[in-house]
Amino acid sequence: MNCDSQSLYRSNSEYIRKTFGERVQKIVINTGYSCPNRDGTKGLGGCTYCNINSIKPNYAKAKKSITQQLAEGIEFFSRKNTTKKYLAYFQSYTNTYNDIDALIKDYEEALRYEGVLGLVIATRPDCIPPELINYLSTIAKAKYISLELGIESTNDNTLKKINRCHSYQETIDAITLLSKNNISVGGHLILGFPWESKEEMIQHAKNISLLPIQQIKLHHLQVLQNTELARQYSVNPFSLMRIDEYLELVINFLEHLRPNIVVQRFIAESPKHLLIAPQWNGIRNRDFTTMVKNKLKELNTWQGKMFGKHIEILKTNSTT
Repeated sequence: MNCDSQSLYRSNSEYIRKTFGERVQKIVINTGYSCPNRDGTKGLGGCTYCNINSIKPNYAKAKKSITQQLAEGIEFFSRKNTTKKYLAYFQSYTNTYNDIDALIKDYEEALRYEGVLGLVIATRPDCIPPELINYLSTIAKAKYISLELGIESTNDNTLKKINRCHSYQETIDAITLLSKNNISVGGHLILGFPWESKEEMIQHAKNISLLPIQQIKLHHLQVLQNTELARQYSVNPFSLMRIDEYLELVINFLEHLRPNIVVQRFIAESPKHLLIAPQWNGIRNRDFTTMVKNKLKELNTWQGKMFGKHIEILKTNSTT
């Protein structure tokens, strides 16, 4: 077996424990930055599936200072656990899409907060200027720095359909450059676009596994209120995965995923009042994680089981 026998896949809790030696809580920060496919720089309307209100906790409001958001977020989680160490998670919108001085000001305000060990910065692969990489690589020598890139798909046809306004090659270039500068890289992938076949979705695992990426988040496709995808769904309803279909897909995806890539989550969780479909009866990520573990045990399989075979095929093809 190629991974921890207790988890059968490389879990985020295992990664946090090995990296920091203790529990560390992410505190979400909302800067109110925009995106180049919203403001007209590359496109308008944003990603077709995106309702930004689906990912903001109540304490994360752009009108509040970084310090206030951290204080309120820490107070919120103090009711649930005794964690004293935190990561400032710049989550909403594109958090490298601003003037470099303004970015540094926000990042350093977060880093000055007591107990903050580092930054997790969600962004796009086409919005990472060289001067920012230089700054982050310097900070990474003393603090934990991770960039989470919205990959969403390794299929350029899909990226066009969902109005990402960047290519998969730009994702490859960004991950490669960040890795060369010793910056940890994570990525988001959405599984379940109705025009992608199961084989194409498994290919995402194979493609990502060849890149110097350390972490991945999987989200199942959801149709949310007030999105272009919701409009498309109302005009021409398309098929969305049942939970059993998605579970089978995730197991296959894990089998082809490089065994040392950390899997941070498996499904998206959106507020009930925004979710149109699919309705999975309130299943949360922790519930689905248990389902994944049980299914892996049942099938006697694990993350990376097929990865070696994939590499051997590539080696064979490269020499023929």
